[in-house]
Amino acid sequence: MSELITADLVDLDLSAETKSAASRSLAERMAAAGRVTDLDGFLADVAAREAQMPTGLDGGIGIPHCRSAHVTAPTLAFGRSARGIDFGAPDGPADLVFLIAAPAGADDDHLTILSALARRLMDPAFTDALRAETDPAAAAALVRGEQVPAPSAPGATTGDPETAEAPVPAGTPGPAGTPGPAGTPGPAGTPGPAGTPGPAGTPGPAAASGASEAAGEPFRIVAVTSCPTGIAHTYMAAESLEAAARAEGVVLSVETQGSAGFERLDPAVIASADAVIWAHDVEVRDRARFAGKPLVDVGVKAGISRPAELVAEARRRAERGEIGRVAGGDSAEEGTGGGAGGVPAHFGVRLRTYLMSGVSYMVPFVAAGGLLIALSFALGGYEIASAKSVADHFVWGEVDSWAALLNQIGTAAFGFLVPVLAGYIAYGMADRPALVPGFVGGAVALTVDAGFLGGLVAGLLAGAVVMAIQRVKVHRTLRGIMPVLVIPLLASIAVGFLMFIVVGKPIASLQSALTEWLNGLSGSNAVVLGVVLGLMMCFDMGGPLNKVAYAFAVGGLADPTPGSLKVMAAVMAAGMVPPLAMALATTVRGGLFTRTERENGRAAWVLGASFISEGAIPFAAADPMRVIPSVMAGGAVTGALSMAFGCTLRAPHGGVFVVPLIGEPFLYLVAVAAGTAVAAGLVVTLKGLRRNPEAAAVAAGKPEVPVTV
Repeated sequence: MSELITADLVDLDLSAETKSAASRSLAERMAAAGRVTDLDGFLADVAAREAQMPTGLDGGIGIPHCRSAHVTAPTLAFGRSARGIDFGAPDGPADLVFLIAAPAGADDDHLTILSALARRLMDPAFTDALRAETDPAAAAALVRGEQVPAPSAPGATTGDPETAEAPVPAGTPGPAGTPGPAGTPGPAGTPGPAGTPGPAGTPGPAAASGASEAAGEPFRIVAVTSCPTGIAHTYMAAESLEAAARAEGVVLSVETQGSAGFERLDPAVIASADAVIWAHDVEVRDRARFAGKPLVDVGVKAGISRPAELVAEARRRAERGEIGRVAGGDSAEEGTGGGAGGVPAHFGVRLRTYLMSGVSYMVPFVAAGGLLIALSFALGGYEIASAKSVADHFVWGEVDSWAALLNQIGTAAFGFLVPVLAGYIAYGMADRPALVPGFVGGAVALTVDAGFLGGLVAGLLAGAVVMAIQRVKVHRTLRGIMPVLVIPLLASIAVGFLMFIVVGKPIASLQSALTEWLNGLSGSNAVVLGVVLGLMMCFDMGGPLNKVAYAFAVGGLADPTPGSLKVMAAVMAAGMVPPLAMALATTVRGGLFTRTERENGRAAWVLGASFISEGAIPFAAADPMRVIPSVMAGGAVTGALSMAFGCTLRAPHGGVFVVPLIGEPFLYLVAVAAGTAVAAGLVVTLKGLRRNPEAAAVAAGKPEVPVTV
């Protein structure tokens, strides 16, 4: 196994002034050492990781890192800057910069060493020693753990045979709950008597101290830490939380879901916990294990910078009897804690998250049901919708029978749209107990003809009612039946009453008025709506605004009218523009784009033709100020033309592959082509005005340098 860091990978006089320059300077040392095969490709991976979340930490530390196919062996380069370099840390520039590179398929031994380093970064003695060191070889030995900082006790090792070649300073926790010297716990377990770990991470009699020990029963927390790369922040957050818990006399067990895999917390440890902390920037795996407990849900950097606050907040939520939700997506702002860094998310952000949860679960029903219905019309004509039930009449050799079968299956799938939308909006707000009242509310919305809007309101009502019930303090013995019996029962009654008696009919009237407005659209009104929908579809290419416009369109397909079919056509046409425009731009002016972007451009032809707007995201991420306004302009043109031409569409997806099902198909393609040309022309013009450094490098025949804005 090669050494993680050597003297030639250390620069004690790093002169770079920006984080990209610092990463390049250190990466060049890796390339010279044969650890990186493609310098520019590796730096592009580093920049992509940096774009996900700044890698600066409090205390003057920068840790740019990534997993990359261009790395031959896990490697670390260290640089020390006299002036400091801004890596986005709240407390200012970093003077200690660690560039961590892991191969795409790095083995667990190396990643365990990297995780041990990440934990040592939380030790002030370690960072002080690095700031004082004058010899690159000694600095490398210090990073490897072969040289112990003076303030720490000598001779410590991790105690883990897998990392025996990389000993760590005394008191540094070992992996997977293995105690370091003096009984310091590892990330997944709390020590028992005299520092000996109890079974499966369960604390022994000496685990708690101070007030907790005097009380007889220590407060127990289980935590999960994770970051996009799973190399550094994951383990640093675990170390910070453990230190804060020890200081408060709290028993804390951490599950680090890092790149080297993870060992699940023992179910008994989770069951005995009084609260849960998630410090994560990727989705917590197997999150249902933590249901029914008070939850603090924050970004991973909050776990590093404010661990004591998180421990205190977990205690407060347990005292109030709050039960956290464990459903949702993979960003920290979706949890109970709300926003990244532990700041509660703004109501608008949380509302968007709730709605997106419902829409994301609804889309598969839309795609399957809508395409089946569209295919049935292609086989049997629009009158097939009034055919007899295939359960009573089906002839194997008749095309009409097969068309009717497809239509009726698709119609059955469409019947779930509103209940699924409502159910999973509620689920996104208050987890599994909210599913039943959400589905019930959605079904009632259909019963009272409140339609798509009724489903939205029913989901929000169900989630709000369940969240209110969850705030009621109940005895611990009743907590087990609350999410299974009590909450679904009471919430279903409340939501059913509100939908039937209070809000259902007004929403139905609003839905009817909206339908009549869509049916009456013509001339300038239709064009304006097409412009708005086109802008929304192209602004974030698969993000919240895109999904809102798409949901508005597919909601009309549940009860199709001439107006709603025009809306669906405009939405799909505009959604095809961003990837098609970028594909065209990379074809006609490839010199303005990087090699990777030109390769993405070839794939974007297919993605755009298939109505997958996300195909343009790599281009927008690399150059948002030029790409996003350009594709929005193209989408607005396409949406306006589609509405002006009176194009209609009964299929919710499919791109050019459902052109036979489109009303006015030739004009529809003209609208898509016009918007694509406008967007591509604007992108090329804006990029050409800037004449970026990469273009100059390509023209000169030099290696390409990733361009960031």
